[in-house]
Amino acid sequence: MDRTAQLPTRPARPPVAHDPAAPSSPHLRAARVLEENWTGTSTVPSRGLYPHQWSWDSAFIAIGLRHLSPLRAQTELETLLDAQWADGRIPHIVFNPSVPLDAYFPSPDFWRSSTAGRAAGAPRTVQTSGIVQPPVHALAAWLVHRADPGLSRARGFLVRAYPRLAAWHRYLLHRRDLGGGGLVSVVHPWEQGMDNSPCWDRPLSRVTPAPAGAFRRADLAHGSPGDRPTDLDYGRYVRLAADYRDRGYTDGTDREAGRGGGGGGAGGFAVEDPAFNALLIASEHALARIAHELGAAGPARHGRARRLTAALVDRLWDPAAGMFLCRDVRGGELIPERGVSGLVPLLLPALPRELAAALVRTMCGPHFGLGGVTRLVPSYDLLGEAFDPHRYWRGPAWFNTNWLLERGLRLHGAHGRAAALRRALVRVADASGFAEYVDPYTGEACGATGFGWTAALTLDLLHARPGRDGNGVKAITGGDRG
Repeated sequence: MDRTAQLPTRPARPPVAHDPAAPSSPHLRAARVLEENWTGTSTVPSRGLYPHQWSWDSAFIAIGLRHLSPLRAQTELETLLDAQWADGRIPHIVFNPSVPLDAYFPSPDFWRSSTAGRAAGAPRTVQTSGIVQPPVHALAAWLVHRADPGLSRARGFLVRAYPRLAAWHRYLLHRRDLGGGGLVSVVHPWEQGMDNSPCWDRPLSRVTPAPAGAFRRADLAHGSPGDRPTDLDYGRYVRLAADYRDRGYTDGTDREAGRGGGGGGAGGFAVEDPAFNALLIASEHALARIAHELGAAGPARHGRARRLTAALVDRLWDPAAGMFLCRDVRGGELIPERGVSGLVPLLLPALPRELAAALVRTMCGPHFGLGGVTRLVPSYDLLGEAFDPHRYWRGPAWFNTNWLLERGLRLHGAHGRAAALRRALVRVADASGFAEYVDPYTGEACGATGFGWTAALTLDLLHARPGRDGNGVKAITGGDRG
């Protein structure tokens, strides 16, 4: 079936979040953002700053779109899965060929996926990046199916999505266990999604940055330099990506990562991240639900999710910090920086009760300040030396991570805190013009406005009902507390 024939492309229009004539309710304003960012087959995160399709953005966007159009939500995920590589990876960007090359960097001519990625099975009909992003996709697919099971079954949505999602998980579990401890490693900060986090500073310090003249940053044309990564950090990102590309996008073994030859690029950057692995575990639970729906074996996947949860606790839990920390695979040690990534495992149903309670205390304590000095959970430790309330992932609050934490609070019985965070998320999202991220103290907008996942997750929160959660926490995590 030709999806593009059913869903015509709409002309690009600028965000209108602050237009006096904008719709009068948060629901309508959020829906309008998604309408403005829709291309006909997918949703861009932002018309100006991010004019292509991003992997985990589309997963979060589909979760919100399911309340407006389950068909469009299915199409969002199907478009992304159509760009999957033969080795199973889902690339972090799918490029729109109608967008000029200079509109975004790194552009398709940097990644050269169809040639540099040929051995890894990059598609020939579409240009993509060669790295990945957090695996939220099975979780999104299950929630989208639940929004209209009749339509989903009639279209064979899960029948077609399941083998692709299973191949995606196999790629991560078999090719990315670079530390040998059962967890997935990211080989570039962009893969983890929290690009500029201080948690990456230590492993990134080993990377020789690309020369400033070797690239031109398109992002600075759409946002304040004070909100964006520094040129030094960006040079390191470019070096890592170029080295990974020049190796044909092949992944090193744990032994290679340990001596600096693998793990994705110069300096052997390979990090086990708690949020990336927690989202894989949540998606394993969701994939088990999908398998059960299709009459396949689901219990084995629930068992794998529990084993991954145990590995996460064993390798990344730090009792002194009261949260999970990242592990530098090359050095073998935990990275002593508190980022919001270390709170995201609260989403997991089989997390031990005492660890869940510790995460809630840390979230509401002096390092993150929820319910006290901050309106939303910041992306980095308020007391950390690198904290900056406006610079990308070095302190601002993001709506996708707070949405995940709201789910985790509700799952583990902190209903009052979850309800307060839900109300704050909706208010701040709407007041900021559905900003990309915000100052955690004031809610002041940073980055782009009219941002896709902010609008989508606001819709999802507006549709959820206390006491009978329209999202279904059990649906997200795949079961009860385990």
